[in-house]
Amino acid sequence: MKIVYFSVTGQTRRFVKKLALPAYEIQPTNPFVEIHEPYLLIVPTYDVEITEVVNDFIEYKNNRQHLFGVAGGGNRNFADLFIYTAKDISRDYQVPLIFAFEFSGTNEDVENFKKVVSDFDLKKLT
Repeated sequence: MKIVYFSVTGQTRRFVKKLALPAYEIQPTNPFVEIHEPYLLIVPTYDVEITEVVNDFIEYKNNRQHLFGVAGGGNRNFADLFIYTAKDISRDYQVPLIFAFEFSGTNEDVENFKKVVSDFDLKKLT
């Protein structure tokens, strides 16, 4: 299992670095990279114009079939708009939304995230 993420301001990148798991960062200048293994997508919350490269990545070659879930970061002050990018991806690509964190996540978020990910049965995904 691999972590694939997109970061705009660095908050998502800081969260992913804390995870110390194999990860790939989607580059806005070239989102057309193929992933050959199951991956979990982590995205920040921004307007679709900013996160459109994430959709380009998902839809490139066989990436969509390897996507098994999504997690989102954001600001809880935005109430219903908290992690809406992750919610949209979950709905549009019919994958579970498995985790949410605020800003770059706390140490507790990191531990909870790792537990949630370890509870997934990856054998079903291959």
